[in-house]
Amino acid sequence: MNKLWINADQPVGTIDKHVYGHFSEHLGRCIYDGYWTGEKSSIPNTRGIRNDIVKALKKMGIPNLRWPGGCFADEYHWMDGIGPRNQRPKMINTHWGGVVENNHFGTHEFFDLCEQLGTEPYICGNVGSGTVQEMQQWVEYITFDGKSPMTDLRRKNGREKPWKIKFWGVGNENWGCGGSMRPEYYADNYRRYATYCRNFSGNQLFRIACGSWNDNYNWTDVLMRECYGRMQGLSYHFYCGSGKNSRSATQFEEIDWAWQLKTALQMDEFVARHSTVMDKYDPQASVPLVVDEWGAWHACEPGTNPGFLYQQNSIRDALVAGVTFNIFHKHCKRVRIANIAQTINVLQAVVLTEGKKMILTPTYHVFDMFQVHQDAAALNMAIESDNYVCQDVTVPAVSASASKDAAGKVHVSLCNLDADKAQEISGLVRGADGAKITGTVLTAPAINTCNTFDKPNAVKPQDFDGATLKAGKLTVKLPPRSVVVLEIA
Repeated sequence: MNKLWINADQPVGTIDKHVYGHFSEHLGRCIYDGYWTGEKSSIPNTRGIRNDIVKALKKMGIPNLRWPGGCFADEYHWMDGIGPRNQRPKMINTHWGGVVENNHFGTHEFFDLCEQLGTEPYICGNVGSGTVQEMQQWVEYITFDGKSPMTDLRRKNGREKPWKIKFWGVGNENWGCGGSMRPEYYADNYRRYATYCRNFSGNQLFRIACGSWNDNYNWTDVLMRECYGRMQGLSYHFYCGSGKNSRSATQFEEIDWAWQLKTALQMDEFVARHSTVMDKYDPQASVPLVVDEWGAWHACEPGTNPGFLYQQNSIRDALVAGVTFNIFHKHCKRVRIANIAQTINVLQAVVLTEGKKMILTPTYHVFDMFQVHQDAAALNMAIESDNYVCQDVTVPAVSASASKDAAGKVHVSLCNLDADKAQEISGLVRGADGAKITGTVLTAPAINTCNTFDKPNAVKPQDFDGATLKAGKLTVKLPPRSVVVLEIA
């Protein structure tokens, strides 16, 4: 029997809303055929940006959006994306498919998108192939309210007042596609570039240094040693692959299911160990670990451009999202910003499009269900879980986290990783005044069930009545392969 204890009157930190952020790169059909239709499109849009996508992301509660990459960021020269669209130079996207970029979606369009979404912009600047001057001028173009060549250029391009931007990434994966740098070399570059990313006109930049990946703890150590006190955040990237056999998002066996969830659970160990390294230099956790790329990475869908990274999204991906958020909640003192890769039509997307059609993926529904945790107090809790065993893979069957919002409501998120069996939970909830419990469940008839353009609602949230709470005693019966969010009011 699985056991759960929640102390609803013992907060242990705040779950920052920004861990529910998103990442959108000039990759495949994320920007073009995703957000951007152009103003003359027959698809309903506002200044070229799809209305249905904006509506869906606003409902889900998107807190921030990272752009323009990714690997693309370190070959992107921002001045190519401003001015009259028919005069913008074209470029080759050498990282992703070798397609021609027309640069119709640039700085002004990105900020328009963020304003329509009501979300915080997060720009990743070019360190790999760019210059210090180029990045300095981009910051000035965006944020300065005075008189300068950059502000004159912005006004010429139709924007009188500057924008506000908080999150600013100084390079991306500079250990790999962003320049194949050593940590010591990048650290010196970070100090140089960040010096010229100035605060103009009351705008305060939150400078994010390029951090590590997977279990490379040395990069984290070097960056903290050399750059602590000069950065406001340190990034981290982890993708949990696609199961044991690197198969597609929909064609896989139970061993792939189990293997991928086991890999996704490694986020807990990796975050804990990178945090321990950071604690040597920053014991107060003033610098967050910014997990600005995470998610599942499946083989692309058959018949699609392999450079576009288009993949379907099943209930398995919903479990990946659910357990990852539970891990972020556990580490809320250090992980305060995160971005799933990527929002539309790429990797673990929340939205897929096909012409005028748009569908919401199972991952979208997890974001929607879990938004109750945004800016809520993480609660002291403990769990003892039975094991889910598949061949040579053994993982805890149940993942959980809990929070209390500003109105005093307690929310408990539970994931049943078992592909076949329901999981019963008995527990205690102390310190909760209310006795009414309600819930929402996301599950599916098979491990590879997904939403398609023919069946867009094959996987969608339903009311959940499998939980009871009496005198503080909680009992829950989780369906197999499910994500559940309970509310105790």
